[in-house]
Amino acid sequence: MKTSRRRFLRGTGVALGLPWFESVSAFGGEATSAAAKAGEPPRRLAVCFTGNGVNPHHWGAKAGDSGLEFAKSLRPLDPLKDQINVFQGLWNPTTIEGEGGHYPKMNVLSGLRVKKTTTDVEVGTTMDQIVAAHAGRHTPVPSVVLGTERPMYSTDSGFTSIYSAYISWSSPTTPAPKEIFPQQAFDQLFDDGSRRQRDKSILDLVLDDAKGLRSRLSVRDSQKLDEYLASVREIEKRVEQAEKISQIEAGDGAWRPSVESPTIGRPDGGIPASSEDHIRLMFDILLLAFQMDRTRVATFMLNNDLSNMRFPSLDGVTSGIHELSHHANDETRLDHYQRVNEFQVRLWSEFLEKMAATDEGGSSLLDNSMILLTSSLMDGNAHDSRQLPVVLAGGGGGTIRGGRLHDLSEDPNRKLCRLHLALMDRMGVRVDSFGDAENALAI
Repeated sequence: MKTSRRRFLRGTGVALGLPWFESVSAFGGEATSAAAKAGEPPRRLAVCFTGNGVNPHHWGAKAGDSGLEFAKSLRPLDPLKDQINVFQGLWNPTTIEGEGGHYPKMNVLSGLRVKKTTTDVEVGTTMDQIVAAHAGRHTPVPSVVLGTERPMYSTDSGFTSIYSAYISWSSPTTPAPKEIFPQQAFDQLFDDGSRRQRDKSILDLVLDDAKGLRSRLSVRDSQKLDEYLASVREIEKRVEQAEKISQIEAGDGAWRPSVESPTIGRPDGGIPASSEDHIRLMFDILLLAFQMDRTRVATFMLNNDLSNMRFPSLDGVTSGIHELSHHANDETRLDHYQRVNEFQVRLWSEFLEKMAATDEGGSSLLDNSMILLTSSLMDGNAHDSRQLPVVLAGGGGGTIRGGRLHDLSEDPNRKLCRLHLALMDRMGVRVDSFGDAENALAI
């Protein structure tokens, strides 16, 4: 069989990338290494961000007799602990200088000083975008940048609030556009370049091509194709549900699987009513992007910094995240903040478990990826960034051993950018320095 990893199912205006099949002999696209030429899966990199820090009393891990022992906030990761690395002590030194509790600390992926300004913003080109410039040569989309909340427009201590809405910057002065609308993010995965508007489900459009492919697959791969197409349709239905509010307001009950542009004119148009549903849906879209090899680089802001996002499924927790982060050690508010922290980690863990269940020929999607979770603060109550919460999931294509704690608290060279250098190297970007770091962290 001469079908390559870059095989698509095609229909009018769409190209549906396929996951790994055992019937397919090699991963296609330009080979970036000897491993790629041998048909091994590509490596992927994603950074997930949550604003307003964490409860430092219940964050972290220790090395026990049976491996990692997670503190309370990270216990949702227990099923995956052999794929997890926890880092203590990493920081960006530039964040503790000058005024501002939040905005000067929004340099988690560059390490460079955030410019104090309300007009000409500057942070530095971020690690993910440097990797995307390299890895993006081999995928239809260089990087996927996702979020759930729009930027705010205000100023504080001489800084613009724009900083709180972006972790990914394509140049020192330009944030990478962030997609918060599930429909737009979903459609981005299937556009074949023609930009034709669809009036049918993705699966209806590629049905004929799928039938032709099925006859050439093994029994096991035919079953896997069915499961994959079912997952695409399930996500499509959830995106459709999120769009219904806009359709009802427009007086049109007809089903629309795509929109021409983000419904910015409607406060909640196209966005799930529940913040947790929104996060889960964007995680699943990101999972599809990696499965399809649509991109190999992504960032996802679960919420903006300074966000007051609420989670309605948490009984009794009615305040927003930022308000709870300033708990002032009030017992009830601190408990609610802790429950929010745990819930966010649980949402991340659900995404990781789906990656771990995605087969890529003897290894999983998670085995071949590096997924970082972090924030711009450790202690949200104190605006403390002298160390940051940093957790890494995935095996980096067999280059990272999990189940470990890396305590760099006493290391005089504990810069977060050293970790970025290590991840960049595994993605094929080899540079002598990045941000404020001149050597990579050993992981």
